[in-house]
Amino acid sequence: MSKNLTNWTYKEVTEVLREHGFVLNHTRGSHYYFRGYAGKIPRQVCVPYHGNNTSLKPRTFKGIMVQSGLPKEVWLSEKQ
Repeated sequence: MSKNLTNWTYKEVTEVLREHGFVLNHTRGSHYYFRGYAGKIPRQVCVPYHGNNTSLKPRTFKGIMVQSGLPKEVWLSEKQ
């Protein structure tokens, strides 16, 4: 099933980040900060955690996509 901007959870976002080499750097309250590289550029991504089954808001998810530097196709491609 292909994903769109409105049905991403914390768990799904972190799975994609980890698949692309991002690791948990630190937490601050309910926000988890991941560090990694996209195109040889160091990146830090902030992912809010407000429950396992709670979907992220579309604007929040778009911000995560921009922070990660990963192409949109990586995020919205078919999930295995």
